[in-house]
Amino acid sequence: MSVTSENNILVASHLNKTYTQRSGRFGFGSSKTKALDDVSISLRAGSTLAVVGESGSGKSTLARCLLQLQPLDSGEVIFQGKNLAGLSGHDLRQERRHLQMIFQDPFASLNPRMKVREIVAEGLVIHEVGTASEQQDKVARMLERVGLSTADMNKYPHQFSGGQRQRIGIARALVLQPKVVVCDEPVSALDVSIQAQILLLLQSLQQEMDLSYIFISHDLRVVRHIADDIAVMYKGRIVEQGKVEEVYAAPTQDYTRNLLNSIPGRKSQAA
Repeated sequence: MSVTSENNILVASHLNKTYTQRSGRFGFGSSKTKALDDVSISLRAGSTLAVVGESGSGKSTLARCLLQLQPLDSGEVIFQGKNLAGLSGHDLRQERRHLQMIFQDPFASLNPRMKVREIVAEGLVIHEVGTASEQQDKVARMLERVGLSTADMNKYPHQFSGGQRQRIGIARALVLQPKVVVCDEPVSALDVSIQAQILLLLQSLQQEMDLSYIFISHDLRVVRHIADDIAVMYKGRIVEQGKVEEVYAAPTQDYTRNLLNSIPGRKSQAA
């Protein structure tokens, strides 16, 4: 997967991120963990790039660093010709309008004290998009697009099921009409029967709104059905990447092979 293709909407090059943790009996010592180790990925416009790996592989750190929710130690994140890692303040906020995130836990990611209309409109208010009346119109239309109704606007998160809450989270992310959406394990907290519904919704909205997805997941069964390209992470590094069907059919790395062999019902592949 080339990181230089003109068709790429986002390119991350040589990303490094290290966390320092206190250690020792009284916390006077410290240890360092390399969360991202020279990571480079690219996202083709209108496609879905899956980033997969076990817990602790660096997937979620990568997601946050791509959106500049956490600072990088070094590296570049080029979005539509601009290096996000070099932006701050107003300029970064302007670009973030086009880069949104759908979070893993629909129960924890929604403010329980806010009504649905306030939750979904939050980005519109922050970025001063339209009048208050126009913002509410956008919220109503977006809720309908994700399978909810305008009658839900004045309800609170606790009045919805997990799948419905994730639909609210999707509406919140998409109401700004972003170009890139980072989906951080968006179905892992949901029942299997609901997962399929949310995945179909994400695919439908991608086509409808011309979205590009970075799909973070540990579940390779889910990834195969939604992604075009795949990047496999292990201990902060990308160990394999390519087209989904090619990697699934003929993985080149033992780690990828082991991940694939862990899928229930899949015939084990020899190294």
